[in-house]
Amino acid sequence: MISQFKRYISRRAGRSGHNTLRRAACRALNTLVKTLTACGAIYCALLAPVQAAADPNKVIRVAFEAADDGFDMVRTNNNLYSSWIGYAIFETLLTYDYLARPAKLVPGVAEALPEMSDEGKTYLFRIKKGVYFTPDPAFKGVKRELTAADFIYSIKRVLDPKNRSPQASSFEGKIIGMSALVDAAKKSGKFDYDKPIAGLEAVDRHTLRVRLTALDQNFGYLMAHATTGAVAREVIEAYGDDTGRHPIGTGPYILKQYVPRSKIILEANPDYRGYIWDFKSSGEAWDEQVIRDMKGKSMPQIGRVEVSIIEEEQTRWLTFASGQLDFDKLAENASPKVLDGDKLKPEYALKKIGLYRFVNPDVVTAIFSFKDPTTGGYTPEKIALRRAIVMSYDVAEDIRLARYGQAIKAQSLVPPGVAGHDPTYRSSVRYDPPLAARLLDHYGYKRGADGFRAMPDGKPLVIKLNSQPTSRDTAMREIWKRSLDRLGIRSEYPIGSFADNLKSAANCELMMWWLGNSASIPDAADFVESYYGPNAYQGNLSCYSSPVFDEAYVKARSLPDGPERQKYYTTMMRQLEADSAVVPMVWRIRNWMIQPWVKGLKKHPVMHNDWMYIDVVKH
Repeated sequence: MISQFKRYISRRAGRSGHNTLRRAACRALNTLVKTLTACGAIYCALLAPVQAAADPNKVIRVAFEAADDGFDMVRTNNNLYSSWIGYAIFETLLTYDYLARPAKLVPGVAEALPEMSDEGKTYLFRIKKGVYFTPDPAFKGVKRELTAADFIYSIKRVLDPKNRSPQASSFEGKIIGMSALVDAAKKSGKFDYDKPIAGLEAVDRHTLRVRLTALDQNFGYLMAHATTGAVAREVIEAYGDDTGRHPIGTGPYILKQYVPRSKIILEANPDYRGYIWDFKSSGEAWDEQVIRDMKGKSMPQIGRVEVSIIEEEQTRWLTFASGQLDFDKLAENASPKVLDGDKLKPEYALKKIGLYRFVNPDVVTAIFSFKDPTTGGYTPEKIALRRAIVMSYDVAEDIRLARYGQAIKAQSLVPPGVAGHDPTYRSSVRYDPPLAARLLDHYGYKRGADGFRAMPDGKPLVIKLNSQPTSRDTAMREIWKRSLDRLGIRSEYPIGSFADNLKSAANCELMMWWLGNSASIPDAADFVESYYGPNAYQGNLSCYSSPVFDEAYVKARSLPDGPERQKYYTTMMRQLEADSAVVPMVWRIRNWMIQPWVKGLKKHPVMHNDWMYIDVVKH
């Protein structure tokens, strides 16, 4: 089929003289096929079902540095900690090879990687039979099997305007017939889940056909995203707006206890089909020990997962150091005591603590609300104010004092480790407080007798930066205050929980806020879609909108990773810089500390459900 398509493109392009079309189409198909099939001929990550072997006495204790915002994966505001739990409860059609780097797709609840046709625009998924949702009163005593219809319903939920899903833009315009259904829902106020569309078809009970409007290299990643994890319509309709507290899936774990902002307890799903651990090395030295420890085991081994919400870094580090956490990100303020460069100091190495270190595919940014009367707007004086603020912040000081050297200055929104990262890209906005001050002078932000500036209309100028109650955020607040004091800008620093700040930011209610954005798919699209104008109030935390940015974003979506797509990413980055829409601060280095009794842990850059791949062996 692939070779026939290439010959077809060559003939059509040859007759019309469109060599560029021929090359681009063939490159796009090659990229997509390699992404979805490279590993399929070697093995399937989840092998034939075996009896689940989870031991209730094997307990993993971990900490989240911020709270989740519930476990309705369609409605969560791209919350990393919600996703961490979601991946363990809900199953997706595709997933990722646990060891492979860069990230590589493998079958999830699908029997195999999808069969592709129609020049790469049609996907046929054959879903495993005998996969059941965990029992719930919503099923009225019936043992409920997972079917193709569940995935149709789950994907439709992402596009339902009522849900305001941050991932909706990832699907926008991609599935044949979906746009008309969404437009009708916007007019009527009700999404018609029963209306069939050509792009989502249950061929039979366990076969799903998806038809796309155009070739899309990221579609496979979307089928591995927690947002598209299968949910049952009966459950969603039974719990309504409280669905986030009642996650019912088919995955390896079930939610046993949930105390919001305090504790989450998962237990192994006794009905989960299980698998035999048989992953292949990606060539990293770390993989060798992981394979020795895990190969051939019936999985999952872990019977219980206890998650505590511990926002303060020092507390989290002391909890790990005392053996009360089984693995954790090393607190940045503890790194001088624990690390000697990129290795553990001897006293920790002697304890046989493991260290898995890598540049995380994430970016920390400070964002502005474009709905705020002080920071928002596109007039020259508003852009000048944001530009001055961007130019005032000393990222080198941030890395040295707030992160203890465990970060790299971010040149753009797109971090290393994802497709679309350009290692040669350099930001056009530099750290230059004197120039920032002259910019404010020029646009009428005059200093008063007290040394602080006013707005051009004479009203007081006060910048409010929200943050969280952590030692790192305390250091960042001090750096920001020194930076803005130098410019003569008064600043205030409201403190709230991450979950509260995220909720307010989702409504564009925070004047400024800094936060990290971690990759949920291994592609640059994951980082730029947050600034796509139509995403305002559903993922676009700034309510930013730019015709230039939006046009480049739409064009980039239809192209495979490569030089042609990269030029549109460059356009997007330059437009964000021109509008001073965001402050890209750092790309973070993660140092995962692992207790010696934890076996098989290798942190994945995208997939966070570690618990189904590891073991605990205490001697």
